[in-house]
Amino acid sequence: MKVAFLGLGTMGYPMAGHLQRNGQQVCVYNRTVAKSRQWTDEYGGRFAETPAAAAAGAEIIFTCVGNDDDLRQVVQADDGAFAGMSAGAVLVDHTTASAEVARELDASTRARGLHFIDAPVSGGQAGAQNGVLSIMCGGAPEVFARIEPVIAAYGKSCRLLGDAGSGQLAKMVNQICVAGAVQGLAEAVHFAKRSGLDGRAVFDVIRHGAAGSWQMDNRHEAMLDGRFDFGFAVDWMRKDLRIALDEARNNGASLPITALLDQFYADIQAMGGGRWDTCSLVRRLERDD
Repeated sequence: MKVAFLGLGTMGYPMAGHLQRNGQQVCVYNRTVAKSRQWTDEYGGRFAETPAAAAAGAEIIFTCVGNDDDLRQVVQADDGAFAGMSAGAVLVDHTTASAEVARELDASTRARGLHFIDAPVSGGQAGAQNGVLSIMCGGAPEVFARIEPVIAAYGKSCRLLGDAGSGQLAKMVNQICVAGAVQGLAEAVHFAKRSGLDGRAVFDVIRHGAAGSWQMDNRHEAMLDGRFDFGFAVDWMRKDLRIALDEARNNGASLPITALLDQFYADIQAMGGGRWDTCSLVRRLERDD
């Protein structure tokens, strides 16, 4: 199948690679052409210098960019994906964006004789590299049935959750859970240190019980070591939490802890940690240590 992948960031680069290695004919696009060349050197396939050129002749066009505005630009600009897509093609968006833009693009694709699925992912850089992402989708069932076998190349779990926008709403649920788990772990690490415990020994025991989580398995050592120069950036988490908080204002949901954690992450940004991993929340608690 001919497919296009637009956006070769931390997540998109390995995801597009899995598609190519799984037998798809992939054409990639990235704003930095050097990154596209690097990708083709590593995986094969082709690259194009505009989204329209990458989308030309493709049955599925994947996008994985930064935010709503980036998504609109790569899809709707004069040389965007819409300019190259053929009737019946499917636009699959992996960006973590708003439900509003997902519904907007769904309406735009329908008007053009195209199809749309919003499909944000969870699992981080390691999940993308290892092809074990969780993928939350919104759109028409018959369209989802077309793309599900393809995105299985990098998805361990993939589910259609409702109409367009449902995938993005589910990703908001995911980020609300993640933010709370990271803060809880940060406080636990801080407490263990202040108590004089061997943190590694403690977490090696409790990770197998009711307190265990992905965050504990993958982030407690970084918190103990004060090592944050990797992973999912605080800047991106604040973007995601703002999307969730905006949606909560629309639907009437009460998110007091999420709002507080958004401010905690703002503190990390003020400390110069905008590009640190989200587990850097522990640094707030250690400022006076």
